Amino acid sequence: MAAAGPVRTNWHPNMKHNEVERWICIYPAYINSKKTRQEGRRLPKENCVENPTYVEIRDVLSVSNLHFVVENKQYCREKSREVQFRGRVRVQLRNADGTLCSNEFATRESVMKHVAGKIPQLKTRQNKPNEPQAQPQSSGATAGSSAGGGGGGGGKKGKGKRR
Repeated sequence: MAAAGPVRTNWHPNMKHNEVERWICIYPAYINSKKTRQEGRRLPKENCVENPTYVEIRDVLSVSNLHFVVENKQYCREKSREVQFRGRVRVQLRNADGTLCSNEFATRESVMKHVAGKIPQLKTRQNKPNEPQAQPQSSGATAGSSAGGGGGGGGKKGKGKRR
């Protein structure tokens, strides 16, 4: 039988800072430059990144010295219910006694700014700008060859009115 995950309980003031329920939550919408403040963006646009995912946030935090957990949760202000918009990351800022885990990350804003600053440096992000340029060229070549061909499309040749 597989080992069960940590037991989740409701929040109460007596919880220690090292319990998962006391960790901060970061949704990708918090650092999405395409979102407005009303749609959930928490940082100024110049500090944000375009359409981040929880996977990218996880990759950035795995290099830092913070403890984090990825959860399959939906942000309440997210309009789309698709899988790519799901996910949140919980990050531990404080130890059980209340001291900071890392002096570099004292607040949730500092963690979000760090993540938003590092996501464009990921290898997956550096390859993405080349992909959209390559796709129109390849689709344009197929569209040009099918348009010049003569088979396939067309109007109502030979079809009369059916009764």
